[in-house]
Amino acid sequence: MKMHGIRLLHKKNTADSAPVRLPVPETVTIPMSMHIGKEAKIVVRKGDDVKVGQLIGEADGFVSSHIHASVSGEVRQIGEMMTAKGTKVSCVTIEADGKQTMYEGIKAPDVSDFESFVTAVKKSGAVGLGGAGFPSFVKLNVFNLPSVESVIINAAECEPYITSDTRTMLDKSEYVFKGIEAIRRFMGVKHFIIGIENNKPEAIRVMKELAAGTQGVEVHVLPSLYPQGGEKVLVYHTTGKLIPRGGLPLDVGVIVTNVTTLAFIAEYLETGIPLVEKCITVDGSAVKEPKNVLVPIGMSIRDVIEGAGGLKEEAVKILYGGPMMGITVPSMDEPVLKNTNALIFMNKKEATPPRTTACIGCGACAAHCPFRLDPRAIAKAFKASDGAALQSLCVDLCMECGCCSYICPAHRPLVQTNILGKGKLKEYLFSQQKEETQSKKKEVNP
Repeated sequence: MKMHGIRLLHKKNTADSAPVRLPVPETVTIPMSMHIGKEAKIVVRKGDDVKVGQLIGEADGFVSSHIHASVSGEVRQIGEMMTAKGTKVSCVTIEADGKQTMYEGIKAPDVSDFESFVTAVKKSGAVGLGGAGFPSFVKLNVFNLPSVESVIINAAECEPYITSDTRTMLDKSEYVFKGIEAIRRFMGVKHFIIGIENNKPEAIRVMKELAAGTQGVEVHVLPSLYPQGGEKVLVYHTTGKLIPRGGLPLDVGVIVTNVTTLAFIAEYLETGIPLVEKCITVDGSAVKEPKNVLVPIGMSIRDVIEGAGGLKEEAVKILYGGPMMGITVPSMDEPVLKNTNALIFMNKKEATPPRTTACIGCGACAAHCPFRLDPRAIAKAFKASDGAALQSLCVDLCMECGCCSYICPAHRPLVQTNILGKGKLKEYLFSQQKEETQSKKKEVNP
């Protein structure tokens, strides 16, 4: 048995493209929130000289992440910026001197046990590099270590176009396995599963060769069925375990980490260089020369595409990430973030959505939903503002993968309605909780 999904055109045009390092831009703008959780606290001032790898933003809360300078130069501005998600965050703009001088305090961390391992991961600034952006040290800081039976390494990379994880497996394969050994040594986990879709034969070959000489590591070749890289989908297809509603992989004895995140952590343990640059895929119908590039975090999209060879026609839409779950970028001035794995530039034809028509009741949306939700019923409940129905329809389980919208012959915005429905459910649950609290108060003070 398998979770449902859809088959997409892979469009892995850059799988054989080793990443090219682009020239250092004149400036970078680094947001203090490139992760799930509280934004980092700025620890530099305007006019300060900074170097590559120097701390400029300190994690400010349990779920937060350190942020480091990606270029050497002078802090020219400290201010606010609007993110692609419509929220305001603090940011630091650095004028680069072009020298890329490394911060003198950089050195390999002294790691000898679980606590020092988690501390090192925190200092590295690592977050989920597959797109999620969850601070890695929080995920690895497991209270009950013996409960972790397996670590699943997410190498599915199921979105069209994106090949940056593929390049990690080909170009930094040794660090993937050094990361495995670090988790084995400092966390005591003995079983590792590398989940890769079958459209990456060369990566599969390399991972299998290395796994053959490593105890407790298996490479699980998965069918190319989107959204294979979704956490709950991946856990089920590699272990057969179902993560409960509202639960986490840890509830079934599993930790899931992105393959590039794991390789970066291993490289940091060896070099002490924090997360300051990214390998990203530059592709799409408007791109002149699709390729993978290495760029400093905070480099503007405008500078990236110019350095990567430019556009062959106007980009009507630009995405952080892939075309299924990517986020539309409002401006070419937006920066590359820690969790940016691709920039997709679409021409007018590719970006223009088809005309929406009435639902024909075919049920394709429900048939292809990985969690077997019914988007038609959810849309009806949302329109009626029926919070109780949204709860019973489990709209909170929607992973926003977009399978329903993609497969709908009427081209209805089903995933967008699901997202709005989740917001409506939160309002309903809050009102229910408020009513319950008021009722209890009346019982105490009639």
